[in-house]
Amino acid sequence: MGIVDSPNGRRGIKKGRRRSKRIGFHLDMTPMVDVAFLLLTFFMLTTTFSKSNTMEINIPPEMLEVKVAENNVMTMRIAGDGIAYCSLGNEVPKKIPLYDANDTRQLSLSGELRRLLKQLTADNKKMVIVVKLSEKAKYKQLVDIIDELNLMKIDRFSLDDFTEQDAMEVKRAG
Repeated sequence: MGIVDSPNGRRGIKKGRRRSKRIGFHLDMTPMVDVAFLLLTFFMLTTTFSKSNTMEINIPPEMLEVKVAENNVMTMRIAGDGIAYCSLGNEVPKKIPLYDANDTRQLSLSGELRRLLKQLTADNKKMVIVVKLSEKAKYKQLVDIIDELNLMKIDRFSLDDFTEQDAMEVKRAG
């Protein structure tokens, strides 16, 4: 590992002045480099590489106003009670459970809501889905809805504020 050279004799004596020979020192760095690379490869192979949990949302400019026919707009209101109130145009909203009753961990949206979304978007390619969440709704519900829309390749949706009129529509649904 480390080697120390010792002087074997007296050399370099000149006119009464003593000159001491320097002791040489050599350190072998090979084992330390081996250990460093071993630790580096160990940590690289044992750590998990996870994808980032971000979602890209493109927001249009504020001044832009888009005209959409009333029969091409489905409004999904989430009041925070675990039920989605869906209405097409000015129809009375239908009550659809947000999650299946047997899904205790609430990992994905209910099959009924998925079927409705697939049917409406398959029948009408110009369909725009407006999602409105009340203050009582959980953030997880919004993320689940946006995830489901992305999985179904539905890219025509919008997020909007939950107003007093939306609360009245929820009451009107019964």
